[in-house]
Amino acid sequence: MTTAIEQKLAQNPARTASAALRTFFNIAGDWGLNSEQAMTLLGFDERTRSTYFKWKREPESARLTKEKLERLSYIFGIYKALQILLPKSESSDQWIHRPNDAAPFGGQPALNRMLSGNVSDLYVVRQYLDAQRGWS
Repeated sequence: MTTAIEQKLAQNPARTASAALRTFFNIAGDWGLNSEQAMTLLGFDERTRSTYFKWKREPESARLTKEKLERLSYIFGIYKALQILLPKSESSDQWIHRPNDAAPFGGQPALNRMLSGNVSDLYVVRQYLDAQRGWS
Protein backbone atom coordinates (compact mmCIF):
# COMPACT_ATOMS: atom_id res chain seq x y z
CA MET A 1 0.00 0.00 0.00
CA THR A 2 1.45 3.37 -0.96
CA THR A 3 0.75 6.57 0.89
CA ALA A 4 -0.41 9.78 -0.75
CA ILE A 5 3.01 11.32 -0.25
CA GLU A 6 4.65 8.31 -1.94
CA GLN A 7 2.31 8.67 -4.92
CA LYS A 8 3.08 12.38 -5.22
CA LEU A 9 6.78 11.65 -4.82
CA ALA A 10 6.64 9.21 -7.72
CA GLN A 11 5.00 11.89 -9.91
CA ASN A 12 7.38 14.73 -9.06
CA PRO A 13 10.16 13.66 -6.66
CA ALA A 14 12.00 16.97 -6.28
CA ARG A 15 8.89 19.08 -5.77
CA THR A 16 7.30 16.65 -3.30
CA ALA A 17 10.51 16.18 -1.31
CA SER A 18 10.97 19.94 -1.16
CA ALA A 19 7.41 20.54 0.10
CA ALA A 20 7.63 17.70 2.63
CA LEU A 21 10.93 18.95 4.02
CA ARG A 22 9.79 22.57 4.21
CA THR A 23 6.76 21.34 6.16
CA PHE A 24 8.98 19.28 8.46
CA PHE A 25 11.32 22.19 9.17
CA ASN A 26 8.32 24.41 9.95
CA ILE A 27 7.00 21.81 12.39
CA ALA A 28 10.45 21.48 13.99
CA GLY A 29 10.42 25.26 14.44
CA ASP A 30 6.92 25.24 15.94
CA TRP A 31 8.00 22.52 18.36
CA GLY A 32 11.18 24.40 19.30
CA LEU A 33 13.47 21.56 18.28
CA ASN A 34 17.19 22.06 17.98
CA SER A 35 19.12 20.67 15.01
CA GLU A 36 20.12 17.49 16.85
CA GLN A 37 16.52 16.71 17.76
CA ALA A 38 15.26 17.42 14.24
CA MET A 39 18.03 15.26 12.80
CA THR A 40 17.07 12.38 15.08
CA LEU A 41 13.40 12.61 14.14
CA LEU A 42 14.39 12.35 10.47
CA GLY A 43 16.74 9.45 11.18
CA PHE A 44 20.02 11.27 10.68
CA ASP A 45 23.11 10.83 12.84
CA GLU A 46 26.58 12.33 12.98
CA ARG A 47 27.67 10.43 9.85
CA THR A 48 24.81 11.91 7.81
CA ARG A 49 24.81 15.36 9.41
CA SER A 50 25.98 17.11 6.23
CA THR A 51 23.07 15.64 4.25
CA TYR A 52 20.60 16.96 6.83
CA PHE A 53 22.00 20.48 6.54
CA LYS A 54 22.08 20.28 2.75
CA TRP A 55 18.39 19.26 2.76
CA LYS A 56 17.64 22.13 5.10
CA ARG A 57 19.38 24.61 2.76
CA GLU A 58 18.21 23.01 -0.48
CA PRO A 59 15.13 20.84 0.16
CA GLU A 60 14.64 20.37 -3.59
CA SER A 61 17.93 18.41 -3.67
CA ALA A 62 16.61 15.71 -1.33
CA ARG A 63 15.90 12.18 -2.45
CA LEU A 64 13.57 10.75 0.17
CA THR A 65 13.84 7.06 0.99
CA LYS A 66 10.86 4.98 2.10
CA GLU A 67 12.14 5.20 5.66
CA LYS A 68 12.35 9.01 5.54
CA LEU A 69 8.85 9.14 4.03
CA GLU A 70 7.54 6.95 6.82
CA ARG A 71 9.12 9.20 9.44
CA LEU A 72 7.70 12.32 7.80
CA SER A 73 4.26 10.75 7.58
CA TYR A 74 4.22 9.96 11.31
CA ILE A 75 5.53 13.41 12.23
CA PHE A 76 2.90 15.11 10.06
CA GLY A 77 0.21 12.92 11.63
CA ILE A 78 1.41 13.75 15.15
CA TYR A 79 1.40 17.44 14.35
CA LYS A 80 -2.07 17.31 12.80
CA ALA A 81 -3.52 15.29 15.69
CA LEU A 82 -2.12 17.79 18.20
CA GLN A 83 -3.61 20.69 16.24
CA ILE A 84 -7.02 18.99 16.40
CA LEU A 85 -6.80 17.92 20.05
CA LEU A 86 -5.26 21.17 21.29
CA PRO A 87 -6.39 24.01 18.99
CA LYS A 88 -4.30 26.67 20.74
CA SER A 89 -0.92 26.52 19.03
CA GLU A 90 1.06 27.17 22.22
CA SER A 91 -0.64 24.14 23.82
CA SER A 92 -0.28 21.83 20.83
CA ASP A 93 3.33 22.82 20.22
CA GLN A 94 4.32 22.34 23.87
CA TRP A 95 2.52 19.01 24.37
CA ILE A 96 5.49 16.95 23.17
CA HIS A 97 7.70 18.64 25.81
CA ARG A 98 5.42 18.07 28.81
CA PRO A 99 5.71 15.04 31.12
CA ASN A 100 2.98 12.54 30.31
CA ASP A 101 1.70 9.78 32.59
CA ALA A 102 0.02 7.84 29.77
CA ALA A 103 1.31 4.28 29.37
CA PRO A 104 3.46 4.84 26.27
CA PHE A 105 5.39 7.64 27.97
CA GLY A 106 5.91 6.52 31.56
CA GLY A 107 5.89 10.05 32.97
CA GLN A 108 8.34 11.33 30.37
CA PRO A 109 7.56 13.81 27.58
CA ALA A 110 6.43 12.30 24.29
CA LEU A 111 9.48 13.93 22.69
CA ASN A 112 11.75 11.62 24.69
CA ARG A 113 10.06 8.63 23.08
CA MET A 114 10.15 10.25 19.66
CA LEU A 115 13.89 10.90 20.02
CA SER A 116 14.76 7.23 20.54
CA GLY A 117 15.69 7.20 16.86
CA ASN A 118 13.30 4.34 16.07
CA VAL A 119 10.54 4.77 13.51
CA SER A 120 8.39 2.52 15.69
CA ASP A 121 8.40 5.10 18.49
CA LEU A 122 7.05 7.75 16.14
CA TYR A 123 4.34 5.23 15.26
CA VAL A 124 3.51 4.70 18.96
CA VAL A 125 3.09 8.44 19.56
CA ARG A 126 0.96 8.79 16.43
CA GLN A 127 -1.16 5.80 17.44
CA TYR A 128 -1.65 7.22 20.94
CA LEU A 129 -2.81 10.58 19.58
CA ASP A 130 -5.09 8.95 17.01
CA ALA A 131 -6.70 6.95 19.84
CA GLN A 132 -7.22 10.19 21.78
CA ARG A 133 -9.00 11.54 18.72
CA GLY A 134 -11.16 8.42 18.53
CA TRP A 135 -9.36 7.12 15.42
CA SER A 136 -7.96 3.92 16.89
